[in-house]
Amino acid sequence: MFELMVETHFSSAHQLRGYKGACERLHGHNWKVQVYVLAGRLNDIDIAMDFHDLKRITEEVLAPLDHGFLNDIFPFTEKNPSSENIAKWIYDSLKKKLDDGDVNLSAVTVWESETASATYFEE
Repeated sequence: MFELMVETHFSSAHQLRGYKGACERLHGHNWKVQVYVLAGRLNDIDIAMDFHDLKRITEEVLAPLDHGFLNDIFPFTEKNPSSENIAKWIYDSLKKKLDDGDVNLSAVTVWESETASATYFEE
């Protein structure tokens, strides 16, 4: 089994509804996003997937979030734009584009700071 990872980023603002503390106020992050895919075999040129393609697809999914106010973007109009929910939203969005039988999405990790991240994956 092969696992590939690409890393990219986006910047956005949010506020956590119902949170008792500073994160309830409007603030922003430079989010780092890591996307992991699994492949059981290599293709005819001995790669699982082109890293450029994986990063391009990831950046397409992230485009609506970049330089936006997450609380105004569905589903974060209804769910808190927490790191956990952002990781799941990115995962669900990428799964539709990446799972093709040869390559399958494994996990998405979202970093809101250098020391704090949330990872979403399915068992």
